[in-house]
Amino acid sequence: MKFTFIPKTKLPRIMYTALLFIAGALIFILITGTIFGAVRSPDARPILRLGKPVENRIEQPLTDDIRVYSGLGRLRIPLSNSSVLILSIAFPYLHSDTAFTEELASKNGDFKTIAIDYFSSLEADKIIQIDEDAAKTEILKRYNENLRLGSIETLYFSDMMILDASL
Repeated sequence: MKFTFIPKTKLPRIMYTALLFIAGALIFILITGTIFGAVRSPDARPILRLGKPVENRIEQPLTDDIRVYSGLGRLRIPLSNSSVLILSIAFPYLHSDTAFTEELASKNGDFKTIAIDYFSSLEADKIIQIDEDAAKTEILKRYNENLRLGSIETLYFSDMMILDASL
């Protein structure tokens, strides 16, 4: 006995045709877009924008890469009263300025010497009541006198402590 199934509706054939049409349309759109993108100039404006256009947008340049130079490390500075000042000095600089960055690296020893000379020349009673802003200003002035390719704008002191030798 032979049994054949005859569908009562043509829905599966219509769905198959619709899916085939959609797949063909997507392939056509992808090929057309690829050819259009390859032929179009790289500096052309966008054809379609989604959302509202942003007016007066301030663009930040991507080349401004500000970093903090802390290559001096922790300085141990002997003071006139046999105490030791422990100090870390850091300052911001523009990393994209490679010539200035190389100069900073080459002047590392000079920077340490300048800081050591400044603090070790102070009297013992002035170290305890040190005016940090005046010290920063004086060391900054001496650092910038030593630089040729740029200048440092601000200095940061951290880990500033005095180890008293009398204890």
